Amino acid sequence: MTTDFRVAEVGLTYKNRVPKKDRKQVLDSYTAYKILKENFSDDTIDYRETFKVLYLNHNCQILGCSTISEGGITNTLADVRMILQGALLTNATGMILAHNHPSGSIRPSRQDDALTRKIVEAANLMDIKVNDHIILTNEEFYSYCDEGRI
Repeated sequence: MTTDFRVAEVGLTYKNRVPKKDRKQVLDSYTAYKILKENFSDDTIDYRETFKVLYLNHNCQILGCSTISEGGITNTLADVRMILQGALLTNATGMILAHNHPSGSIRPSRQDDALTRKIVEAANLMDIKVNDHIILTNEEFYSYCDEGRI
């Protein structure tokens, strides 16, 4: 008896349109904040919480920036699998997590801390380093790395 199974085919693509010589390097939290702020819409940074990731190569050069989720006023869901999918797709060896707080407060919540730990643990299994997690507003930012929490 022969059984013919059909399964869905998954196709993933990554198109890097930035020449290697033009890739921005991120060596500190302030540089990460400036680059990330450019990638947040001025219309929504004070209105809606958004989670983004900067994917980095071994020289801390940006391979890409991905919006993982957009939520509401007080939270957004960040799926660890989606974050790691982007890292694997770009061949990243590091990443910087980021989200905004529309309230204007840069203080991390318990949920922020728990999510950061979860992503760090998952990324470690794949030898991908979480370089930082930045919480930003239009005026200021909080860096888990600067505070010694990553």
